[in-house]
Amino acid sequence: MIEIMLPDGSKLGFEQPVCALDVAHKISEGLARAAVAATVDGTPTDLMTPITHDAAVSIITTKDKDALPILRHTAAHVLAHAVSRLYPSAQVTIGPAIENGFYYDFFGIVVKEADLPAIEAEMHKIVAADYPIVRTVMSREKARELFIKRGEKYKVEILDDMPDDVTEVSVYTQDDYVELCRGPHLSSTGKLGKAFKLTKVSAAYWRGDSTKESLQRIYGTAFFTEKELKNYFVLLEAAEKRDHRKLGKEMDLFHFEEYAPGDVFWHPRGWTLFQTLIDYMRKRQKAVGYVEINTPQLMNRVLWETSGHWNWYKENMFTTTIEDRAFALKPMNCPGGVLVFKQGITSYRDLPQYIGEFGRVHRYEASGAIHGLLRVRAFTQDDAHIFCTPEQFKTECQNVVRLMLSIYKDFGLTDMSIKLSTRPAERIGTDDIWDMLEQGLADALTDMGYAYEINPGDGAFYGPKLDFKFRDALGRAWQLGTLQADLNLPERFDVTYIGEDGQKHRPIMLHRALFGSLERFIGVLIEITAGHLPFWLAPVQVMVLPVTNAQDDYAKKLAHRLNLAGVRAETDLRNEKIGYKVREHSLKKIPVMLVVGAKEAADNTVTIRRLGSNEQTVMPFDEALRQFKLAARYPSLEYED
Repeated sequence: MIEIMLPDGSKLGFEQPVCALDVAHKISEGLARAAVAATVDGTPTDLMTPITHDAAVSIITTKDKDALPILRHTAAHVLAHAVSRLYPSAQVTIGPAIENGFYYDFFGIVVKEADLPAIEAEMHKIVAADYPIVRTVMSREKARELFIKRGEKYKVEILDDMPDDVTEVSVYTQDDYVELCRGPHLSSTGKLGKAFKLTKVSAAYWRGDSTKESLQRIYGTAFFTEKELKNYFVLLEAAEKRDHRKLGKEMDLFHFEEYAPGDVFWHPRGWTLFQTLIDYMRKRQKAVGYVEINTPQLMNRVLWETSGHWNWYKENMFTTTIEDRAFALKPMNCPGGVLVFKQGITSYRDLPQYIGEFGRVHRYEASGAIHGLLRVRAFTQDDAHIFCTPEQFKTECQNVVRLMLSIYKDFGLTDMSIKLSTRPAERIGTDDIWDMLEQGLADALTDMGYAYEINPGDGAFYGPKLDFKFRDALGRAWQLGTLQADLNLPERFDVTYIGEDGQKHRPIMLHRALFGSLERFIGVLIEITAGHLPFWLAPVQVMVLPVTNAQDDYAKKLAHRLNLAGVRAETDLRNEKIGYKVREHSLKKIPVMLVVGAKEAADNTVTIRRLGSNEQTVMPFDEALRQFKLAARYPSLEYED
């Protein structure tokens, strides 16, 4: 008798080995029809995989969050199957599901976007044939022989690079297509349905290494229903209108040049936005006790060896040699912050210490990964490092979370999820340290009433972290702030404080960035708001527009008074029609336009037009100035009237 434990605690008995689909059928036919895969003792499993022992089984249906990646991973296999038919010389490599779809990388072919409809048509043929997707477990050596025989060198390389303790692997077959994969997958190609579409092509490198072979990547997306697929492309069209690169050009904020790939050329208005964010963050941090430092950009390799970056992160660092000594542009601010904290003797009475730095860092990103402000090679972090005692650890984590969420609220960011990223395979430090830090982060969130998801293996090499993600009006998730817990860098740099007992103790180091990077935060904010920045943040808050040149002096006088009052104002004195000026500055997302004609100049009034509204309000300029001064204040800070 095989006993199956269901999620609600009930049990089902079977006389012989079964599969998850049998379990679903026994519960209800509706569940069986909706079934995509299952978890067996917590492990994702195909519906047809035999269950030969007592187990806890949960059926994954189309409504579960884990279902869509399985569908999309199967779509990636169907794509590779179709390409193998149409391009027999193609070498298949890997094809994962990703957040908004899937992709597959191929060697030895060139595919253009014009070729995608033909590949899609072949995928539909494979779906219509409804080939069973069969999983086979075999020895690693047998799998190696199989893929050597098939001439698939990339699969052989993957097998060769597996750890020595991996002795068995799973192989999936659909018709004549064979794939090395852990799964799980749908039970047949027909289950994929019709709701998929190939979207674009790009170049890639084998294993993301620019020194290795160039590959052809084909992207696509897939859903369980055609309605979901249609809705996705409606949202995609809306997202394209919000693209920060497009809006950044329209708003005259920044641009990019091939002379400096992955770096930003900030225009005056964009730099004003950048500096306003720093000023806002500086004031928010100062209000809760942070001090600010600045550390060198270029530091000796010995420092990076001590921190561990030279061994664990060197491929992402920009290095140079000066007077026969190796140096690196800092990819992170942490070691510099440690060295500042380490100066002098610190007592437990001095802790916690909050040390902030708006530090510019450089990290190598492959050219194909660079994406506007969202993925750059040089960026500025609103970094801070908190040094505290173990007893203060949880409280300080909670203080960071409170500050972070208060700041996000000022920007209208409230739809939040938190992920706890745990120890990666390659890391420094003992398991005991990692256990303590991971548990501390988890407890801090639980005590505050915040739910979180585990993101296994995605922590930094020196410590676990909390990642804060937000969804925008289009349902897109954006990674913003992070909080990392670290005992390893304090140990590597021999950082100590004198405890109440008079002995040396090791502080816990918290790494936190609330914007994350200024560049990325600006890109995200532009896309979330579609460029409609809040008044207090807009680089130009008020544009004064004279109706004719006769009101130029009045317009200049108003702009001067606004700027003296701390309101960022400009004038447009061009000899253009007022309607043209209003449309142009609306495109640049100026929040407020003051239209001044002969009557306004005579009465010392203004006609106010606000971005996104056709209404016009006439009021005395002094009253308008008072309102704008209040609106220009930073949220969540106290001001003296």
